[in-house]
Amino acid sequence: MTRETSGKPVQEPVATSPPIQDTKSSFSLPLPMILQIPQSKSSPGCNAQKQWNTKNLPWRFGSDIAAAASAGILVAPVITVIDRGIIENASGRSTLRRSITASLSNLVLRPHTLIFSKPFALIFMVYSGTYLTANTLDTVSSTLSNQPFETTTAGVPKFVATSAVNMSLGLVKDSQFAKMFGRSSTVKRAIPPATYVLFALRDSMTIFASFNLPTLIAPLLPLSEGVERSISRASAAQFLAPAAIQLASTPLHLLGLDLYNRSGRVGWGARWTKVRKDWMMSSLARMCRIVPAFGVGGVVNAGVRKSLIGGWSSDA
Repeated sequence: MTRETSGKPVQEPVATSPPIQDTKSSFSLPLPMILQIPQSKSSPGCNAQKQWNTKNLPWRFGSDIAAAASAGILVAPVITVIDRGIIENASGRSTLRRSITASLSNLVLRPHTLIFSKPFALIFMVYSGTYLTANTLDTVSSTLSNQPFETTTAGVPKFVATSAVNMSLGLVKDSQFAKMFGRSSTVKRAIPPATYVLFALRDSMTIFASFNLPTLIAPLLPLSEGVERSISRASAAQFLAPAAIQLASTPLHLLGLDLYNRSGRVGWGARWTKVRKDWMMSSLARMCRIVPAFGVGGVVNAGVRKSLIGGWSSDA
């Protein structure tokens, strides 16, 4: 619009509405904030998972199985012969010497009859299962802690797991051996709870000395350089620990048997006299059984596993 002022036209401003702003299109963030949006914080679990050493994991578990089976097959014949002799001697079916001689003769002349027998399978189940439990725990531990493949552990979880497996499978084996080689006319009596407790302590000590103690004492063994050229500290500890622990665990074994065999009211003095009488000879006999089971078997298991795992480690 125009109007005249002093004879001159003057242009009046026209009222207009303010421009409408698109709030969606005009909204913006500073560039640094935009760049930070995609970088969301991940949970601690995700970061920890990325640190797991899962390289060649299936093959490492396969190595654990192969090592345990190798050790189980190696020790099963000897343990089968000894365990059968002990039970037949206790039941009166045969003397210990006669039973072991007959079984060894059968092993040499007709090995297939022993290797494919039920007693052999039971012994193989006990020791290969125990070794496999220890191997698997080592593999899981090295995976979760991002350690080298060959890393072994000596902690409480390994002791508890191997003890539980060994005692559970051993109970199955012992019950089957008693049925196969025990005297059928023997009156069946309940085993006292105290005997179960003593046997459990006995087996726990053996497991600890076989799977946990060697790693701890190996660096402390006073071996000369000449001796170490023939046997490593780890192998020496694997033989010595299970054998030496029998001096402490055998009294528990003997007391448990005495509580079962003499279930009447027998004084502790009389029981201790019986235990002390058989202590040394029984300890030596149990060493002859334990050394193949957890000494030789332990060395073979550890050696085979280290060799196989080492091959996969070199490919990592």
